[in-house]
Amino acid sequence: MFFHVTREGRPLRKRRYAYSEAFAAIAHAAFAKATGEERSASRARELFEQFTRWNFTPGLMPPKFTDERPLIGLAPRMIAIATAQELRANLGPDALYNEWIDRCIDEIRRLFVKSDLRVVMESVAPDGSISDHFDGRALNPGHAIEGAWFILREGRERGDTGLIRLGCEMLDWMWERGWDREHGGVFYFRDVFGRPVQEYWHDMKFWWPHNETIIATLLAYELTGETKYARWHALVHDWAHAHFADPQYGEWFGYLHRDGTPSSTLKGNLWKSFFHHPRMQWICWQTLAANGVTSPAP
Repeated sequence: MFFHVTREGRPLRKRRYAYSEAFAAIAHAAFAKATGEERSASRARELFEQFTRWNFTPGLMPPKFTDERPLIGLAPRMIAIATAQELRANLGPDALYNEWIDRCIDEIRRLFVKSDLRVVMESVAPDGSISDHFDGRALNPGHAIEGAWFILREGRERGDTGLIRLGCEMLDWMWERGWDREHGGVFYFRDVFGRPVQEYWHDMKFWWPHNETIIATLLAYELTGETKYARWHALVHDWAHAHFADPQYGEWFGYLHRDGTPSSTLKGNLWKSFFHHPRMQWICWQTLAANGVTSPAP
């Protein structure tokens, strides 16, 4: 799929990865459920197949790097889980969806989750070892926390306490790595060994890690009843709404300095789109409603 198009829909740019296909698969599956259109259901399945084929067939994706220092990423595995979950919910059970969920959770657990370091890596060598350079040491706490709530959701779906425990461990470790104790908010990048981070925006606060952390802490509290998750949820919820929200015109600003002041008044660009923020509102509303909470606390 084209990543960037004109207002009229004329293509401008493709990227050297396949992620839009997964999000389009989710949309087609939801549309199929809402309308009963089999054409959209078929399109959802086709796009999911394209996404998994491109991302999990070695050598198929046009290379961006050489093979000198190979890395594999957390992102394709996370997105495969979330997409398969949505297709299963909207199109009905299919062994294929569970197979992909099982495979990707297993790979995340074996390759990316490091219990000895209490961390979830963003990228690792193909054998799961840490590659000791800037790219290999980089952590993205909000991203790993997003992956944690995908696994928590699967644990809830299956009644699987092992998956709930895994999701909570991922959340616990990356909260410790990512929460800024001085200024509040979630750091964008950290280094697994506490060394300097290459990206100059590493200590900024972006909107979407806060969206994902708000969801993850609420789900963890729902599934465990542990008060620390309620406390963390209140911390990140209140900090994010106090700093990202525009009280005059609504919506959230996308990018803050470390101290929580806006670095830009931008609310939409190629990256900040209509996705993470409304999904947070949607998932949290569903979670609260399912537990009998129908209005905000006074």
